[in-house]
Amino acid sequence: MLKMKKILIILMGAALLFSACDRTKKRPKDTPQASVTLPAFDHDSAYAFVKAQTDFGPRVLGTEAHENCRVWLLNKLREYCDTVYNQSFTAKTYDGKSWPCANLIGSFAPEKAKRIVLAAHWDARPFADHDPNPANRETPIDGANDGASGVGVLLEIARQLRANQPNIGVDIIFFDAEDYGPKENEDIQGEWWGLGAQHWAENPHIQGYTANYGILLDMVGSPNAQFMQEQFSLRDAGDVVRKVWSTAYELGHGQYFQNKPGGVITDDHYYVNKYASFKMIDIIHYDAASGTGFDPVWHTVNDNIQHIDKNTLGVVGTTLLQVIKNE
Repeated sequence: MLKMKKILIILMGAALLFSACDRTKKRPKDTPQASVTLPAFDHDSAYAFVKAQTDFGPRVLGTEAHENCRVWLLNKLREYCDTVYNQSFTAKTYDGKSWPCANLIGSFAPEKAKRIVLAAHWDARPFADHDPNPANRETPIDGANDGASGVGVLLEIARQLRANQPNIGVDIIFFDAEDYGPKENEDIQGEWWGLGAQHWAENPHIQGYTANYGILLDMVGSPNAQFMQEQFSLRDAGDVVRKVWSTAYELGHGQYFQNKPGGVITDDHYYVNKYASFKMIDIIHYDAASGTGFDPVWHTVNDNIQHIDKNTLGVVGTTLLQVIKNE
């Protein structure tokens, strides 16, 4: 049974999935293998991209901050990518309101048939409904980790690909209207999370678009983050999970990319897997001690730039660049 977006269900008895996860051979966690050179990735640059987003203020649907950030993101994609698309659409949220939204897509080598998608969401949650202080629970959040961190990593990847063109086609997608789902303890039926991903998966920016696979980034900026193997990802694209986690181990990032099953998470990748013509996995931080399964600042007013770790951004970015290089 699906739960609302980003509520984890830990399957303690998932022996079959655990066995599948263990196909990735364990390697030393802290240093790259002797034959592997870390790809060029500037974690300071990625951090600056995260901060630039939060400097606009909470990127909540219908706000000036949301529109200003959209324009900025489009300009950055135009600076780095070969082709850029602004996919406008109207999102109807669970509260009956309608909002102008935009999925933003930047493509490298659009003529190439072999392609991968790298994605993150760029909007911010309109209320801090998990904040420990009840007075803050109607306050919009900066979404530094929940949204901006993935976008920051992908912008730095785009900057690197501009200088070193990939051998395959790469499409970077920033999904909008991901985080305007029902508040905590609101029992509202329907698929109200990942609205931008749902729209794009059913209406891609190019008719008949497909890719070999996709990788979603969500909450990839926490200090000492741990990325477990999310179970929809294992079910729908286990080969891609093993590819990415094996690459991380080769680079010495096993401390971050844990060879263990995580939770079942209804994130943007779920809707891509459900509606699109290819499969996508989710790289997302898991924290067993937090009570929610996520970083303690998740959906609180403390999800701000002060809680973003440059090293974590660098770990994720170098892993993705190596995955692209290996293709």
